[in-house]
This record gives sequence, structure tokens and C-alpha cells, in this order.
Amino acid sequence: MVCISCNRAKQEKFESTKSSSEMAFSKGDKVTNDNFIGTVWLNYLVETDTAHNVIIGSVTFEPGARTNWHYHKGGQILLVTQGQGLYQEKGKPIEIIEKGAVVKCPANIEHWHGATPTESMTHIAIGTNTNIGGAIWLDPVTEDEYNNVSKQ
Repeated sequence: MVCISCNRAKQEKFESTKSSSEMAFSKGDKVTNDNFIGTVWLNYLVETDTAHNVIIGSVTFEPGARTNWHYHKGGQILLVTQGQGLYQEKGKPIEIIEKGAVVKCPANIEHWHGATPTESMTHIAIGTNTNIGGAIWLDPVTEDEYNNVSKQ
């Protein structure tokens, strides 16, 4: 009887560990627009409506993938759920962001985010205050800008 409960406890621990390493949401659809560089997947989780002025999506960036420069009229919050990525506001150094990071992107501040050159990254992107406007997409992040992380 003791061995059975030991095995059950080991099995439960294994299942708990296994589930914590899996993605919480599916990758969704491959992004095919010009607002991203590289391979990016997007799964819209919540679309804005008359009761909720928010849009929420799970975004997965393969190594080297990233957004263009952009800003949000109502701001944005990023919750990193997997991997390691990069975040930069215009005129500031690139920040390395990892699983568990919470990034508040201020309204109307140009920024970009994506994976590192060697690791993928998934984050939940929350577009806040969508009633005053969504993302405004700008120029692509150049290779020099992207690779500047190693020079800082």
C-alpha cells in the first residue's frame, strides 16, 4: 500500500512538471502581415467589445522574430510566459525579458519586442484602453537595431 501511494505521488509530480512546461494556449495562426519580421504565431484570446476595452493575444516569436516599431494609443501590457525575448522603447537600451516578466508599454511610446536570436519567446499581449485606439505600426526594426543588445 505504501508503494502504491509513493508511485502515485511520483506520477502526480511528473504530470505537474510536464504540464508546467507546456504552452498554456495553442500557437494560433502564423502571422502573414508586414508588421513582423521572422516567424510569429498569434492566438487571439479576447477581442474588444462594448463591455471590455481590451484585446488579448498569445504571441509566439521564433528565434530572431520581432515586431516592427509601433505604439499603442491606449498602452499595452506584456506577460512573458515562455522563453527569453527583447523589449526596447525608442531612445532606450534593449531589455532582456524572460518567463515571468511583466512589461508595461506606456501609451504613445514607440517600442518593439520579440525573441532573442537564439531563443523563442511567448507572451500574452494585452492591448489596453482600445476605445481610444489600437496599435500604430511603424518601420521595421533594422538588423543593426536588433543586434545592438550585444553592444550594450
